[in-house]
Amino acid sequence: MIDYDAVVIGGGHAGIEASLALSREGYSTLLITQSLDAIGRLSCNPAIGGLAKGNLVREIDALGGEMARLIDSTMIQYRILNRRRGPAVQAPRAQADKFSYSRLAKETLEREKNLHVFMDEVVDIISEGRKALGVLTKRGNEIRSSVVVLTTGTFMRGKIFIGEYEANEGRLSEEAANDLGWNLEKKGFPIGRLKTGTPARVRLSSLDLSRMEVEKGDEKMRPFSFDYDEVERPNLDCYITYTNEETHKIIRENINSSPLYGGKIVGKGPRYCPSIEDKVIRFPERERHQIFVEPEGVGSQEMYLNGLSSSLPEHVQEAFIHTLPGLERAEVMRPGYAVEYDYLDPLYLYPSLESKMMENLFVAGQTNGTSGYEEAASQGLVAGINAARKIRGESALVLKRSESYIGVLIDDLTTKGTKEPYRMFTSRAEYRLLLRHDTADQRLTRLGAEYGLVGKEKLERLEEKLKRIDDVKVLLKAGRMEGKSLYDLLKEPERHISSFSIDEKDEILDEVEMEVKYEGYIKREEKEIGKFLKYEDVTIPPSLDYNKIVGLSAESREKFSSVRPLTLGQAMRISGVRVSDYAILALAVKENRESE
Repeated sequence: MIDYDAVVIGGGHAGIEASLALSREGYSTLLITQSLDAIGRLSCNPAIGGLAKGNLVREIDALGGEMARLIDSTMIQYRILNRRRGPAVQAPRAQADKFSYSRLAKETLEREKNLHVFMDEVVDIISEGRKALGVLTKRGNEIRSSVVVLTTGTFMRGKIFIGEYEANEGRLSEEAANDLGWNLEKKGFPIGRLKTGTPARVRLSSLDLSRMEVEKGDEKMRPFSFDYDEVERPNLDCYITYTNEETHKIIRENINSSPLYGGKIVGKGPRYCPSIEDKVIRFPERERHQIFVEPEGVGSQEMYLNGLSSSLPEHVQEAFIHTLPGLERAEVMRPGYAVEYDYLDPLYLYPSLESKMMENLFVAGQTNGTSGYEEAASQGLVAGINAARKIRGESALVLKRSESYIGVLIDDLTTKGTKEPYRMFTSRAEYRLLLRHDTADQRLTRLGAEYGLVGKEKLERLEEKLKRIDDVKVLLKAGRMEGKSLYDLLKEPERHISSFSIDEKDEILDEVEMEVKYEGYIKREEKEIGKFLKYEDVTIPPSLDYNKIVGLSAESREKFSSVRPLTLGQAMRISGVRVSDYAILALAVKENRESE
């Protein structure tokens, strides 16, 4: 085989972003995947975005990634969530045509001139002296490279469960990558097991939609990408139904046949997206649970039962599905199932996503213990950027918690680790008012240009947007009504900028209104960030020997040595570290600097 600058393992959302970032920076890149037909597959929910997740997608776009463009070209419903709540917790979400999304993702990779796509299974990382040198595949191909990016998703020693049935698969009828997990474990990598799941898909023509609530999307679709202003796509309805006591009774009566409760599955599942078995058992007081019935694509009969994930036997799934209003005669096309898989402890990663166990190996996506397409793509983009910088011998891109949700995500993983599938929420971000989805371009586009993934046109669009925002603010300050400037009037809760008849795009007016109404809160967050950055800017020498710092508790010494924080700010966020130990560390860092 030909040698490459970079090899990316896996064709999921992390692998897509990593391989595109590397190839667009001019490096010959090979993406290896077990199935070319599964590239970019929306394995579970056929949707992109949502609370906090929509912010991640827009940040990916601002940095020069691809996910926003993929969903803009394939969406079949669009909504801004939490419109009635504050701007800090609003976010876009789009239902996707899953088949078109995957096809477009594959085509995008194939069009990239420095990117090569190859179908095989990686079974081991070629290494020498704890340094990655390439990969070995199942068919005996030995491929050398300067860097390797590992993005295996749920496939590393993946196993699916449906009642008594189990198979070594990462998705239903898709073979797991067993050898890679064993070989990484032999090399000493800290490996754990996690679990996720997916619901059954049912045939549209077998449903009685009149018995369900209709959930329409926003009338106007808006793009996730900052590269254009409009999206013209089909706008399909989703539907809502509910479980009932009969549903719950069937599940309770058959709970012993669930691999979740029979001891077959040892991996921990996502706390915030439990199976229907978990919901019924853990919340016995709940009389019903909401189920969203969502189309999988234009022209497809498959409907996704969002909120009904299950690994119960197929006949039990069919029985409880038939108790739901509108699904009494539902024809199951694919059963729900649970999948258990290997993940690598993210505490053994630097914030660059390079492995502490093996130089030149970067890890991204569900392999790091995360849940969701958006979290995976975010990591893939950062891993790709930093793998390219590693090749050039440059310092890594480390996004701060104060400038992006991506920064929060990676800092949480590499500082606190995770024992369950990590999902991004707005509550995880300390400065979420400044991290609104509409400001992602202002926060990150110039950075994307600095790292070689954002072109002149995107920068020009940003500058034009900022000018138009400033122009509207000038108009508001100059205009007067009721003895006040329009700017001050807009701060009143009942006032809306649309009543001032300003000729400008809705997107610009919406952003100005949020900035004006929440001006005081924004200034407060900016002041807090100033304090936060004082600690983030104090770096800790990589060679610092924590065993020689007098007074540290044994627990904190062990945690500092394991995480190897890069800054005092990161050290403060390590779980379980005493305030007194942090103070001792800060003094030791100061003394180390003075002695140099």
